[in-house]
Amino acid sequence: MEPVSVMNLQTSFKLALIGALCLSVAACGNRRDRAAAQTAVNTNAQFESNTPDNAPLNYEASSIWDVFGPNTADQSTQVNRYLWTATLDVLSFLPVESVDPFTGVIVTGYGTPPGGGRSYRATVHVRDPALDARSLNVALHTKGGPASADTTRAVEDAILSRARQLRISDSKL
Repeated sequence: MEPVSVMNLQTSFKLALIGALCLSVAACGNRRDRAAAQTAVNTNAQFESNTPDNAPLNYEASSIWDVFGPNTADQSTQVNRYLWTATLDVLSFLPVESVDPFTGVIVTGYGTPPGGGRSYRATVHVRDPALDARSLNVALHTKGGPASADTTRAVEDAILSRARQLRISDSKL
């Protein structure tokens, strides 16, 4: 019988340590604080939530092997491509800071419209695939605070008009 070398013992110890760490991480995967989880659910679904605050939370069981499977979490929403393109067209004078086509959010930096003297920044949320005013949420800000409701409404109307023009031009093809 061969004596066990020190190198084999060190390798075995390292493998056992890595296995124990993986098992401990997998065991903690399904433990969540109910209040924190409820707050996260309420925050993430503030526009779409029609359920009461005391509705039970349903979690699926998870394991370490879920990491290697397909991602089944659907965190994206469908956006109307005409509203999306029209928003970028109408607000082309503003520098784009971030764009997320999966959630439908466009965030711009400060910019001055052509022929205007006041600078604006915008946050636009396209939250539905319908070409409808309810699918569009625009928030305009100036350096002094929120822009007037009339200005915001005018920008929303311009985006909706441009989206309708784009749709009509597509239907002619």
